[in-house]
Amino acid sequence: MLLDDSPIVSCLLQNNKVSNENRTEQNRTNLLLLLVLLLSFSNNFEMVAEQKDTKVVLTKPFSLGSGSVSDPAYGAPSLLKRVLTLFKNLPPMFNIPKSQLQCYGESVYSTGLDMLSRCNSGESPLERFTSVVAWSISTTRPSPFGIAPYNPILGETHHVSKGNLHVLLEQVSHNPPVSALHATDEKENIEMIWCQQPVPRFRGTSVEAQVLGKRQLKLLNHGETYEMNSPNLFIRILPVPGVDWVGNVNIKCLENGLVAKLSYRSSLFGGHGRYIRGQILDSSSTKVLYEVYGHWDSIVQVKDTNNGKEREIYNAKEVISELQAPIVKDAKSVWPTESGVVWGELSQAILNKEWEKAREAKQAVEERQRNMSRERETQGLYTWTPKNFVVSYSKEAGWECSPIHKLVPPAPIIAQ
Repeated sequence: MLLDDSPIVSCLLQNNKVSNENRTEQNRTNLLLLLVLLLSFSNNFEMVAEQKDTKVVLTKPFSLGSGSVSDPAYGAPSLLKRVLTLFKNLPPMFNIPKSQLQCYGESVYSTGLDMLSRCNSGESPLERFTSVVAWSISTTRPSPFGIAPYNPILGETHHVSKGNLHVLLEQVSHNPPVSALHATDEKENIEMIWCQQPVPRFRGTSVEAQVLGKRQLKLLNHGETYEMNSPNLFIRILPVPGVDWVGNVNIKCLENGLVAKLSYRSSLFGGHGRYIRGQILDSSSTKVLYEVYGHWDSIVQVKDTNNGKEREIYNAKEVISELQAPIVKDAKSVWPTESGVVWGELSQAILNKEWEKAREAKQAVEERQRNMSRERETQGLYTWTPKNFVVSYSKEAGWECSPIHKLVPPAPIIAQ
């Protein structure tokens, strides 16, 4: 999920504090029932993992089927015990054994098909733009309900290569949480820059995480830069618990004048849902060139408005199913700030269902973070300086991240 460790629980508790003056016994009962409802679904996640090195723990990416199939081998503590521990701090059994930084990276490097090469190989601007739309849809991944990735610590990094594509992420701010991504492919002459900040909002029986910031994809051979935003993560508690992506995504390329307007929609009462509808337009004439429709977790098609012909541009089964965990190629070159190292002990304890050990490991990471923060303050360093990005903020533009280096170097971790 694109939230802190327990966005739903924290929002519920905060909402409970706001109404403190007028709170009745019935209000407290309703809150507890809502929490129990949430927790009763937190086992529905297929937990799979591979440990390639004792110091680096990596797990499989989210793919089709994530969050919908229970793994009988994954035995979390009882519901009552989880409810009671909720009022201390979020216990590790609510965590997926990976950092949110890894989730961002997986949406780029974990694919069954090379979607980026298709973007680059299109002969016409419209072909390339349509491929970019398909690639943007491919970054949308299923998320499990009731369990969240770790909230990345300040300065945490994730560095992975797949073929000639090298991907580097860094947590450039902790409060608010801001993640930066830089990816380059010298062979295809492609560059990617992301800067993202999730902002959760409680909406009664649901939580919606708006993902602020922008994504850039540069096809340098064609002199084209595509800018786009992310859909929002929607966590529904009632009437049918679930997680989906919703909201509007706009994709534009100033160089060719093409624009896409996509709408992600959820199904309120369960069912398939995960709809996507939209259009590809020529911004100079506002003429609709293609109608876009389908489901982001199955098939997405376009319809040519000139001749009515339809064709498939995205098949989720081919792109995001049966994805495998990355492997460590050179353990000695893995940075100590790498997500798989920072959270390695905790992830392994979760996978082994050693909950007390997991709690201790999580507290150790959090305490190291606090100690580093205090040490910086004693040195008069109140502003964190990222190692791989130049970061700026303004009310008008929000957070912006620019990579320090032109190219991302090959990584010691390889995506399969």
